[in-house]
Amino acid sequence: HIIRTIYMIKLETYILLKEYQTNTYLLYDTESQEAMLIDPAAYSECLAQHIRDSNLRLKLIVNTHGHGDHIGANAAFARSFGCPIAIHSLDAPMLSDGRKNLSLYMGYDLASTAADQLLKDGDVLMLGEVPVKVIHTPGHTKGSLCLLVNKYLVSGDTLFEQSIGRTDLPGGDHAAIIASIQDKLFVLPDDVLVYPGHGPATSIGLEKVNNPFVKER
Repeated sequence: HIIRTIYMIKLETYILLKEYQTNTYLLYDTESQEAMLIDPAAYSECLAQHIRDSNLRLKLIVNTHGHGDHIGANAAFARSFGCPIAIHSLDAPMLSDGRKNLSLYMGYDLASTAADQLLKDGDVLMLGEVPVKVIHTPGHTKGSLCLLVNKYLVSGDTLFEQSIGRTDLPGGDHAAIIASIQDKLFVLPDDVLVYPGHGPATSIGLEKVNNPFVKER
């Protein structure tokens, strides 16, 4: 895994679902040792043991959206660490329905633990004294969201390096995802680093210039 220091926060990247190359992020405050697990794609005992060995207190599991390749280990990590699961309210029904979360069409029928916390645009999740802002970015799914902490953005499947999330799946909306990126993400400073649900990191500034799907207004 790749470890990057973010002020008081550390963000560790794990590629847990190999066939989909899904990025799972462990975000934690080095002062309070409070942690957040973002998009646990598949259960990893290595990751679980790392959380324990680092004496982290897993406070919350957050799904950036409800597709099966981002929620696969919700239940396993929630059981292991006794922590709640959070997702945007519009994607919450996807967790327990293999058709809605598309896992049935991926070759398995996944039913995650139901959400304990329903998120909305503008919510602020705290890790110690560090705020993590919820940004609702519909388009890939109706309830897709991004998480902003300091100058780092976990973008889920909304914004990728020189690409955007698919909108041809149920709940997708091409006009909505373009509006989400232009109106909610491209208004962020150019030096905000972007950590997507798949693929390598990028930045807001680079995507404004280089992303062929979205042009700055």
